[in-house]
Amino acid sequence: MSTLVKDVHAIDLKIGQDSFAVYFADERSLTVPMSYFPRLMKASPEQRTKFVISGGGTGIHWDEIDEDISVSGLLLGIGDRTV
Repeated sequence: MSTLVKDVHAIDLKIGQDSFAVYFADERSLTVPMSYFPRLMKASPEQRTKFVISGGGTGIHWDEIDEDISVSGLLLGIGDRTV
């Protein structure tokens, strides 16, 4: 695995209208277009805010909309592959 994604842990997430920003323990951040994740695009603003950072910061989970996002996948530019 690339050293860019090894041992990277999310610590916070900010949701915008068309994108979301992930903040990492190593002080990096990444803004991701909501269009990468159709379930997030279709979710209500309230549903988008109901996330948990899971796996010690290796994932982000939205139970209400059944969305799981891998932090390492985000850094590699990988969007939703199930839709």
